[in-house]
Amino acid sequence: MESGFFLMSLYMKIAICQLNPQIGNFDYNFQKINSFVEKAKNNNADIAIFPEMSVSGYPPFDLLFYNDYIQKSNDTLNKISQLAKDITIIVGSPYSNEPETNNSIFNSAVVFQNQKCVSQIHKTVFAQNDVFDDYRYFSGNNELPCVNIDDKKLAIIVGGDFWQIKNDYANPFEVYSKQKPDIFINISASLFGVGQFENKLKALNHYAEKYNAPIININMAGAQTELIFDGRSMIALPDGNNKILNAFEEDFFVYDTNNPPDITKQSQKTDIALIHDALIFGIKEYFAKLGIKKAALGLSGGLDSAVVAYLASEAIGSDNVDALLMPSKFSSQHSIDDAVGLAKNLKINYEIISIEKSFDTFSETLKPYFKNLPFNVAEENIQARIRGLLLMAWSNKFGNLVLNTSNKSEAAVGYGTLYGDMCGGLSVIGDLYKTQVYQLANFINRNKEIIPKNTITKVPSAELRPNQKDSDSLPDYNILDEVLRLYIEEMQSPADIISRGFDKDIVARVCKMVNANEYKRYQAPPVLRVSSKAFGLGRKMPLISKLNI
Repeated sequence: MESGFFLMSLYMKIAICQLNPQIGNFDYNFQKINSFVEKAKNNNADIAIFPEMSVSGYPPFDLLFYNDYIQKSNDTLNKISQLAKDITIIVGSPYSNEPETNNSIFNSAVVFQNQKCVSQIHKTVFAQNDVFDDYRYFSGNNELPCVNIDDKKLAIIVGGDFWQIKNDYANPFEVYSKQKPDIFINISASLFGVGQFENKLKALNHYAEKYNAPIININMAGAQTELIFDGRSMIALPDGNNKILNAFEEDFFVYDTNNPPDITKQSQKTDIALIHDALIFGIKEYFAKLGIKKAALGLSGGLDSAVVAYLASEAIGSDNVDALLMPSKFSSQHSIDDAVGLAKNLKINYEIISIEKSFDTFSETLKPYFKNLPFNVAEENIQARIRGLLLMAWSNKFGNLVLNTSNKSEAAVGYGTLYGDMCGGLSVIGDLYKTQVYQLANFINRNKEIIPKNTITKVPSAELRPNQKDSDSLPDYNILDEVLRLYIEEMQSPADIISRGFDKDIVARVCKMVNANEYKRYQAPPVLRVSSKAFGLGRKMPLISKLNI
């Protein structure tokens, strides 16, 4: 432990303002910041601190290339400066000295005191993960001066990418350590992902102990399309204790440095419980920020649609969920009964619309052209596309957003029909492997049976031909999902996966299916991200590639 950093005479009241901004809604974000500042003043706080990019929302992506966007950001900063009376404000924002030319845009922590901007600390370590592309938008920065506030030295760090850094020379904590700050402040927009919070907690505790100084992390809460920011801002104290704010919601806490906060014990929630909360939060945010109130989905009696129906009803209310049961001649009666039972358990609206006549009409229309060729995937996909058509018609007529119910296992290997069961405005469980969907279903039923037991225990089937089972086309899900996880999330080669004991033919077949179906995922709806590697923004692969990996 390096000594001499944390002065026992340090006294401040620091307001942690865990904000949920909206991308590009500058007036809304300003009003939110204003309300938090007033709350901080009412609690006699010396400083009010907001997350990374609170002024503009995050990530704005290519909106940053528009001069008007940067100008509006700067104009909002000027308004925030007027709030800094009798309080210091630290807020995250895109910043440029030349907004009219769009040159040298920084991801900054802007410090206001006495209604003036007294400092801008620009982000030093840019994101190099699978989602963000900060190098595309922001200018670099090599200067990290401490900011003096009321005779206290504050080390302000923008972003959380230093958690992954291996080389200390590039780490802002190492740079600041030479200036002997009294306190570290980290404003971030850190995504939810299984295990991500634990990595952050471990890193911040390490630095707090190493430099014998408290570290305050202010993290964004909210979801932007598929990206979920979990909040859980924290105070890491040199003695290893932590104060952690709430997950998946805005929160506010005033840290009095003279009175250590009540310690937050490490959350006992399981990964699947956190995923449950994250998905409900992601749906709720998506609908709220789009201004849409109602959802529609196809309810088959199968596991995936049952889980999505439950999550949607929890997120936006049962009255706002419409389920269409669309049986064909191949649908079993128990599937229809299971779907009806679930709809009644959830108290969601449902309609039964048979697709038999529609399918017969399509079959008759195509008969002269299909001649006497045997029934195959063409007829199977016609059924899926009729269902997709009905859902989109419902959406157009009543304004519901269609929720996609495909899981990650299906999406990975192309076990889905474009413009059929792959349609929708949001993929709810598209980042959950089938085995995880089973875990989530059992978690949902932990206190009482919500999803009918038969839905969970029966053999999975698309029911698009007689006696069809998923296992006719796919390996057992326990094997498939582990091969997929190694290939997609850990980016292991087929040879590496085989070396772990998996069957050579299964690995080759699975990896080939993943590669061959990239074009389907390219056209899929956005997927709520809960893993370290989700389809969509998180995995960018060429549609045409000769490399056989």
